[in-house]
Amino acid sequence: MPTRIYPYVIFLPKSSKYDVLRAVFGSLVPIDILKFALKRGFSEKIYQKDLIENLGYSNKTIIEHLKALVDLGILNEEMEKREVSGRTTWLKTYTLTDLGKWFALLLVEEENLPRESKVEIACNVFRSYIKWINKLAENLGIDKKELYKIFEEEMGK
Repeated sequence: MPTRIYPYVIFLPKSSKYDVLRAVFGSLVPIDILKFALKRGFSEKIYQKDLIENLGYSNKTIIEHLKALVDLGILNEEMEKREVSGRTTWLKTYTLTDLGKWFALLLVEEENLPRESKVEIACNVFRSYIKWINKLAENLGIDKKELYKIFEEEMGK
């Protein structure tokens, strides 16, 4: 029985691609953080305190990995102000960046994604790939008419 192959595509920053790959795959902690983010929802906030409470790693370990993921553009970090019993508290929140979403998608089974998410992902992948090809075509001096011709041939199938 042939193995089903899925075309995973990730656009990495050229200057730090090895740092990004090492940060995500060099330890289980970032993978668990990404899985946790997926469980919460593709675009939902995740709270540092929830990661610490649910992942079973020390505060220091979680915070170190969160900092690395933010520094490499995999997560966005924000502070959220909360009023509780007349007292102001600040909570750190994180959301997946576009790059972070690509890494998170490596960890999810396609069958577990709702149709709307699949459509959004397909359109985003297509747009990102077209931008990349367009830039490459400019750098290599490829006539864009040739690319349009290929696009029309493939979309007409």
